Amino acid sequence: MNYIPYGRQFIDEDDIQAVIETLQSNFLTQGPKIKEFEDKLALRVGARYAVAISNGTAALHAACFAAGIGVGDEVITSPITFAASANCALYVGAKPVFADIDPKTYNIDPTEIRKKITNKTKAIIPVHYTGQPCNIDEIIRIAKEFNLIIIEDGAHALGADFNGRKIGSIGDMTTFSFHPVKHITTGEGGAITTDNKKLYERLLLFRSHGITRDLDKLIKNEGPWYYEQQELGYNYRITDIQATLGISQLNKLDDFVNRRREIAKRYNEAFVKLDGVFTPYQLKCTNNSWHLYVLQFELEKLKINRKQVFEELRSQNIGVNVHYIPVYYHPFYQKLGYEKGLCPNAERIYERIISLPIYPKMCDEDVDYVIKTITKII
Repeated sequence: MNYIPYGRQFIDEDDIQAVIETLQSNFLTQGPKIKEFEDKLALRVGARYAVAISNGTAALHAACFAAGIGVGDEVITSPITFAASANCALYVGAKPVFADIDPKTYNIDPTEIRKKITNKTKAIIPVHYTGQPCNIDEIIRIAKEFNLIIIEDGAHALGADFNGRKIGSIGDMTTFSFHPVKHITTGEGGAITTDNKKLYERLLLFRSHGITRDLDKLIKNEGPWYYEQQELGYNYRITDIQATLGISQLNKLDDFVNRRREIAKRYNEAFVKLDGVFTPYQLKCTNNSWHLYVLQFELEKLKINRKQVFEELRSQNIGVNVHYIPVYYHPFYQKLGYEKGLCPNAERIYERIISLPIYPKMCDEDVDYVIKTITKII
């Protein structure tokens, strides 16, 4: 069996031809394809605005800037996520605060969020882990009570919905990633969606050095050449090449998500029969887009070692992974004074989970092989 990674892009001839056409056009960057991609994405998720940006981490950074988060502020997020979900607070001088997860869904627990709110709390960054939306209604109630900004980290959840509302249309801002293992890809790339015009304008400014040529926003105007740097922004632009690929990929998003759901259903049906293994719990009001498929092992009951299972699967050409090491376990965060023991549920789950391959290009034979191999090992 050839190596089966945990995730991989799906690029077809339509994608390739679209990119070739852009390469042959007058614009490789700062051209019309970027706005076309943004409009298509906003329409897809039900938001008024979308800002395409260089990657998902830049999207989180930009969202924190647009929200006015700064020195002395605190931002509450999940520990079971990629480091960028917390790093973005540090980028603007704020402090990440970790709230424990729900041990069933693995998503941030609203009850734990409430416990961590102080007079310094400025925002909540809930992560829709694996593609299953958080209990966003309860998080919104908390945010309104304490006048907090919600920046949803939707990197896993393009194509998912909560109570019939698409992820990308609910919080103050939602960030997405278009890395090759995500639902659609632009190579590297990301985006922020919002319904708020002021946030949208600040995101555009931040993406391009903090510079504007907008006549209505200039403090003065010395001539047609004139522009102003009004904020300390970054060069976080995305190219027309990437945007063109994103436009083509969005056309296939429903097919991609449906295939992920088919694979997850196959996994669920097979692994629910295994004693000592927990398949992913799903809230009834959510519709998961399955960026990841995570199995939890009752190691004590099975009398197995997670590392041994992991290494055995890798030796069988199954590219399993672990998502994620609790963010505050990393040496950088330990140096900042974070200590183990902050989030007991997250720490326990981390020790017991393995992510299985799930991506649209997986064929049924690949899925069968993963199921057969895991069943045999257990």
